[in-house]
Amino acid sequence: MKCILMNKNQKVLLADYDRATGVFTKIYEVYDISYAPYILSSIYEDHINDDVFRTNLSLWFRGRGIPSWREQLDLLLHRLNITAPSELLDKAFGLSLRDQYWLKPFSIDVCYDDINFFDHDFLYSEFLEASLSKNSNSVFHEEALKTPNNTTDGMLKKAWIIEDGVRYLLKSGYKNELLQPFNEVLASEICKRLHFSHVPYFLDIYKDTVVSKCPCFITKDTEFVSAHQIMFHMKKFGNMKDYEEYIKVLENHGIKDARIKMENMYILDFLIMNEDRHLNNFGIIRDVNTLQWVDVAPIFDNGQSLNIKYYDEDEIHLFGEGRFFYEVRPFDEMIKVVKDIKRIDLSLLDGIVEWFDDLLHKYQYLTGFSDLRINRLCILLNEQIQKLKQFQEK
Repeated sequence: MKCILMNKNQKVLLADYDRATGVFTKIYEVYDISYAPYILSSIYEDHINDDVFRTNLSLWFRGRGIPSWREQLDLLLHRLNITAPSELLDKAFGLSLRDQYWLKPFSIDVCYDDINFFDHDFLYSEFLEASLSKNSNSVFHEEALKTPNNTTDGMLKKAWIIEDGVRYLLKSGYKNELLQPFNEVLASEICKRLHFSHVPYFLDIYKDTVVSKCPCFITKDTEFVSAHQIMFHMKKFGNMKDYEEYIKVLENHGIKDARIKMENMYILDFLIMNEDRHLNNFGIIRDVNTLQWVDVAPIFDNGQSLNIKYYDEDEIHLFGEGRFFYEVRPFDEMIKVVKDIKRIDLSLLDGIVEWFDDLLHKYQYLTGFSDLRINRLCILLNEQIQKLKQFQEK
């Protein structure tokens, strides 16, 4: 298929795309590489005349699809009557709700304003059932595959829906573990109280299963550029130096309070013991029209937290490790990146342990969490808050 890679209404390049394999087989012309996905721009500059750029273009596009490690992927594909996630990529021009890139068939007269999912509704009930339902006998139609659900990442089962014109992402827990949605809501409450920029999360119920629910934080004029993409352009010096260099890059692009906002993210990770702050779940917001960097992305994706294995019943002794750029490091070490920990008013968290306890008990009839487990989770949270207060005193 001969097609044009578009960024909203801006032509990026003309290429041949093999729909069966999800590979770009030939690039005919590059119109404006500056509007390409951020990760591809420097690759193009270095490999303008060889196949490296084409290969990376294919990897980037395939990476937009549902990953091979999605929980119960085989079941999802069976319910959707397809054999591989790559089959979904061009069902809706490759459109997403995290950026504005799409594939325009060369022979078809279509424009971004006619097809984007920010302005136009999409069918979602069938994909939602295929993704999150425990039992489904529905027959899925071709129109049900023309959604932004074709371009969602991550291992958790999820689906985009529309309520009152707002795009929300519903996300389940992992396998039989139902804690992740509660961790998302807890993280959102902590951020709200501490005045951290964040994506708000809520709890919802889908067919007797508790899921998290958050609005889309991207608009039709912006895109999310992950830290992975930004770091791809940087020289690697070592973990702490990479962190400092990353902040410097953000500041050089005009982002205000970049260090403070990065520190806020690691403060949250410390408080909830988030193990999964990888380079694709934080980054920046970029204006797709001007290509200006707008801000640090609001904090999101905090579900892998409060692991009960960190609870020592004989002695309340908390340990554990999280991700800090390329390394796995103890939480007590990660918090040291915060230069002025006293700037945080932890009194704003007074009562949050009781709030979390009430929340867990409210949905106990669905989760089956025992009183003992809820108590231990609340002890974990309280201990992290007290430990952060101790760091402030020191």
